[in-house]
Amino acid sequence: MAISARGQAVGLRRDTAGSGTGQGLQAEALGQVHGLTLVAALGAQHQPSAYERWVKPSIDRLVGALLIVALSPVLLVVAIAVRCSLGSPVLLRQDRVGQHGQIIGVYKFRSMHPDRRSGVDRRGPSRTEAGDRRILHKHPDDPRLTPLGRLLRGWSLDELPQLFNVLRGELSLVGPRPEMVSIVRQYEPWQHARHQVRPGMTGLWQVSARGDGLMHERTDVDLDYIRGLSFVTDCKLLLLTVPCVLGLRRGY
Repeated sequence: MAISARGQAVGLRRDTAGSGTGQGLQAEALGQVHGLTLVAALGAQHQPSAYERWVKPSIDRLVGALLIVALSPVLLVVAIAVRCSLGSPVLLRQDRVGQHGQIIGVYKFRSMHPDRRSGVDRRGPSRTEAGDRRILHKHPDDPRLTPLGRLLRGWSLDELPQLFNVLRGELSLVGPRPEMVSIVRQYEPWQHARHQVRPGMTGLWQVSARGDGLMHERTDVDLDYIRGLSFVTDCKLLLLTVPCVLGLRRGY
């Protein structure tokens, strides 16, 4: 068996690693992606259902296309506002780890000034990474965040371009959020089990603990979602996302 990453096949190997809870687990490496070893505990292998294989991708593309059409005025207004505030380009493209460890480029509206502290222009399309946790994780007092960017993040409007990732089959509407490559490199072996499903625009972590702590510290929430993945679960999470975006639980 092999995993494809950007058109290149990579082999599998077996390894022995800790589970993060002090127990030794035999693990299967899901591949080497940009020097990154992805592993998942053999005892927790996810077996996709017919819904996940066929129905969920079809619903994603259909609903994603409908949302793009319905929200096109919002996308246009936000794009113009970002263009006037930060200049061109209006989109940022970030490398994230997708299903089976494949590296995907996730789109967002720009919400920050270029990172002049490190001498790196982080305007999109960009594939840069940074190891500074202060940069990698959102912070409400980040000096690079513009007033417009604060508004976009507060209403999750900066993530609307990810609907195009959904159309491309890289994201699902619901699933674990795709994490940055540099953070995944520091995962405990058991955490890689979250990569057995397609990542999503929203998920259980967003509606249950949105903004409370760091995403990689709550991998157990993603694993709970994978164990209970179903059409009904996805519908519930989509409905629960609405009050989160509308202000009951606000991002930044």
